[in-house]
Amino acid sequence: MSGAGAPFSAFSGCSSGATAIEYALIGAGISIVIVAAVLLIGDALEEMFNAVVAAF
Repeated sequence: MSGAGAPFSAFSGCSSGATAIEYALIGAGISIVIVAAVLLIGDALEEMFNAVVAAF
């Protein structure tokens, strides 16, 4: 292959970079879900502990 696409022809058969990017996106999505869950549960726990403290 000649022309502008020649430097990229070596990467046409290699998919390890794409796989790494996919794993990074999956990891980022999981971390966003974990952070959101912790924030939501944190608010609920704070309310529960405040209710326990107010009872005493």
